[in-house]
Amino acid sequence: MNRRQAIQTLALGAAAVPLAHATGLLATTAFAQATPAPPAAATTPAGPFTLPPLPYAFDALEPHLDAETMQIHHDKHHAAYVANLNKAVAGKPELEKQTVEQLLESLDKLPADVATAVRNHGGGHYNHTLLWNSLKRDGAKAPVSDLAAAIDRGWGSFAAFQDKFNAAAMSVFGSGWAWLAWDAKTGLAIVTTPNQDTPLSAGRVPLYGVDVWEHAYYVKFRNRRADYVAEFAKVVDWDFVSNQYRHVMKG
Repeated sequence: MNRRQAIQTLALGAAAVPLAHATGLLATTAFAQATPAPPAAATTPAGPFTLPPLPYAFDALEPHLDAETMQIHHDKHHAAYVANLNKAVAGKPELEKQTVEQLLESLDKLPADVATAVRNHGGGHYNHTLLWNSLKRDGAKAPVSDLAAAIDRGWGSFAAFQDKFNAAAMSVFGSGWAWLAWDAKTGLAIVTTPNQDTPLSAGRVPLYGVDVWEHAYYVKFRNRRADYVAEFAKVVDWDFVSNQYRHVMKG
């Protein structure tokens, strides 16, 4: 993998990316949380964007999130987003050289014939890369340091925040995400987005999010989204999320 490809997959430092979220994500990626012999990435068509390997074994989040769902979710769904993003920018050198963050932050400046594809598939690629890196079975169970204090200020307690976050995840109609995001004007916020939209496109920095598309939970939980959301909360790596917040504040 060359340097440009590494940047596009969010796997190396991204000094050229203007928002501090890139530094936060990359400085604390799952390289530090990987278990022995992580699964190899599924193959995707050649292009500037590549599918990063899942940073742990498919069954690493059992019994909370099942191995079959993790494999399908990563190797099929995420891989498809990457493949379709590559198709969207193919033959457009000015777009191929940009990072996925840069594309998503400037959707209104993209050619009309690719903006929707980048919104959907670029969003899917970015959202899922952040998702995999924010999960760990034995990760920190609560935020620490500055983020812990900020959550207490915003919601009164971590328990109260978790209740609000889970309620937001349950409120998404159809497919979408619930996020803890940083807004430079308003501070920390719980927000939701439909489909594969990302807070980046609204000028916010996502710290972590829960995917509530049915493909994220239907194998194990069927239509019981509430059960899935509760189990998801048990594998959020709050050390990772806290580091995200620290890097945003430094930015």
